[in-house]
Amino acid sequence: MKSTCKFCWLISLVLAVALGLGVYKVVVVGSVAPYADGRVSVLLLPNERNKVLAEMRGLLESVQAVTEAAVAGDMAAIETTARAVGMAAAEAESPAMMSKLPLEFKTLGLATHKAFDDLADLAAGGAEPMAVIANLSQVMLNCTACHQGYRLGVVGENDE
Repeated sequence: MKSTCKFCWLISLVLAVALGLGVYKVVVVGSVAPYADGRVSVLLLPNERNKVLAEMRGLLESVQAVTEAAVAGDMAAIETTARAVGMAAAEAESPAMMSKLPLEFKTLGLATHKAFDDLADLAAGGAEPMAVIANLSQVMLNCTACHQGYRLGVVGENDE
């Protein structure tokens, strides 16, 4: 009976390690490969890559619209624009695609969406336009950090 118990503990340990490694791969590492220019290539399916790129373009368009609205002093437009790319925009992401993104990439992306919600709150609270621009400048640090560290690749394509 003792040897059966030891065997069960051994199987449990092996399964726990396998589960831990799987969680580490999905939550922390993602689907990545080193890239020739020193960045990390995040490997996605073509439709997933297109979705992430479209989201990034949407964020950039929002930066332009917020800047234009700040120049005009239109806090309502800033609030509406920023809220549209806030956390609500991140809720529709597929878990399968999110599992391919490395933790820092996810962290930067979610922090950026949250920062746009904070920007919307700032505008709704009657902030001065220059305060909005200063806040937006801080949000853009997430964008530049992400683009400096990552690129989007396609699974199976040799793009070095």
